[in-house]
Amino acid sequence: MSSPLHTDSVDPVDERLPLKAAILYGLQHVLVMAAAPITAVFLVGQALGFGPDVTVPLMSATFLACGLGTLLQSIGVLGFGARLPFVQVPGGAPIVIFLAIAQATDIQTATGAVILTALFYFLALPFFTRVLRFFPPIVIGTMLLLVAINLVKIFGGLIAGRPDSPDFAAPSTILLALATIACIVVSARVFTGALRRISVMIGLVMGALIAAAFGHLSVAGILDGPLIALPQLFPFGMPKFDLLASLPLIIFSVVSMTEATGQTMATAEIVGKRGDAKALVPRNIRADALGSLFGGCLGTSLIITSGENIGIIRATGVRSRYVTIAAGCLLILLAMLAPLGRLAATLPTPVVAGTAVIVFAIIGVMGINILRRVDFNEHGNLFTLASALAMGLLPIVVPGFYSAFPTHLQIILGNGLAMGTLTAVIVNLAFYHLGSGNSARETQPTHTEAPETDS
Repeated sequence: MSSPLHTDSVDPVDERLPLKAAILYGLQHVLVMAAAPITAVFLVGQALGFGPDVTVPLMSATFLACGLGTLLQSIGVLGFGARLPFVQVPGGAPIVIFLAIAQATDIQTATGAVILTALFYFLALPFFTRVLRFFPPIVIGTMLLLVAINLVKIFGGLIAGRPDSPDFAAPSTILLALATIACIVVSARVFTGALRRISVMIGLVMGALIAAAFGHLSVAGILDGPLIALPQLFPFGMPKFDLLASLPLIIFSVVSMTEATGQTMATAEIVGKRGDAKALVPRNIRADALGSLFGGCLGTSLIITSGENIGIIRATGVRSRYVTIAAGCLLILLAMLAPLGRLAATLPTPVVAGTAVIVFAIIGVMGINILRRVDFNEHGNLFTLASALAMGLLPIVVPGFYSAFPTHLQIILGNGLAMGTLTAVIVNLAFYHLGSGNSARETQPTHTEAPETDS
């Protein structure tokens, strides 16, 4: 889908939009991704017993880290940032690992683990970039499909609630999420032009209005407390650096780099970025590393590139990175103005999670579209996808599948996205890069091989 704002003389990703349009589309990105930082802070606060005096500044710090990371990715300076429309968020898996480290040791050690992991990104990157040729379309398409399935499961769980809760799968909650999804679909069908391109945001706002009408949304207390929120450096005290305790998060960073590879190549294709998309991967990972380093100093977990905004780009057709530059500025504003942060926190979970579910499903459609180019009459391609889906779906659809395995193995085996992607890479490697006749029938590239512009 091409953006109606695109002109032939400017690469779509580098097109400067009118300020009002950029802010409007940027706000849509912010509203959709807001669930990630809000949920992350909520989980940390609940698990570690923090009160509002800690969680409110931590919410501000998380939004600030996300905003600065988003600007770095979208603008791109000194080799940091892919200059693609990316949004950065605290990842779900890193939050779980962060909490596990904090509960096993203390919060200072968990903060130190984030900083050590951010530094590890820089050390591992030169070695990681040498294996990028092992990420053909079948690997990228499989990964996007598993990303969608995994995230739909996570946010579907947020809608339903905890299984041991008396409100688990409450009809009112489920119906609110479904109503939000329906509003997005209806908006995409009914509206045209600019309104169609913000159909996700319109659906979210309509879902919030429905929630308010039925008493599920209250704005009381938003203006209570300070107006300005200033995040504190090292809010939990000086970090402690324990390499052994940090190992689970360091291991996850390899998975994160794998995710960043797929997201970069998929996004570069969607926005029509000219040149070799693989050359942008190191810039993306460096920005993730710097964003995580900054976030760690503010007390957050890893701040990494979000896959959810890829679905928004595909749904809206607006491919300019100036949209996510606007989103980054809005996130920083959200971080500094305490009432805005409190307003974001009041959005009902079913509305935000319902919006996220359909956006993530669009990512799955994108993966299917990439897989359509792969010849599955070819023996190697068939078994690459089949084995990757088998290894990727098992820990997703059967939680605790590897629970009897050692903890350090569960980090990789229990991550469906990691296992599926690694399996796809290994099986594809076995069929097409090892032995005789390994490259004669390889899959086609995912990007246009043209001289890269560095605008």
